[in-house]
Amino acid sequence: MKDCNQCGKCCIKYGGDSLAVTQAEINLWELFNPEIFEYVKNNDIWFDPKTGVKLTQCPFLYIEAKKNLDEPTKYTCSIYLDRPEDCRHYPSLIAEMVRDECEMIEVLDIADYKKAQESLDRLMKDSRPPVS
Repeated sequence: MKDCNQCGKCCIKYGGDSLAVTQAEINLWELFNPEIFEYVKNNDIWFDPKTGVKLTQCPFLYIEAKKNLDEPTKYTCSIYLDRPEDCRHYPSLIAEMVRDECEMIEVLDIADYKKAQESLDRLMKDSRPPVS
């Protein structure tokens, strides 16, 4: 499995309407990150703070500036350390990554899902909640 190349597919696909956030996250943003909280409305996320209109994409996803035109487009998250838990937990399954055309997947991963899943679980162990 390759390292993440910041293609942004996951954020573009899941960073809008399908992204869930907990009340605890909203409460923390309200207290400690008002620049994030201003995009919350009625305990739901991403709303334009000026118009109140629901956004179709996370407002904290940015395209990185290219050093040369031949480089692939890379994305960055300006709230990475304070991003929602849903963002932290993705990807969780190899099947998800294949479905979403994640660029971390290699041919060998598809050939041996079990081994690839073990590798993914090791990579993501610090981003997922503990298994009880």
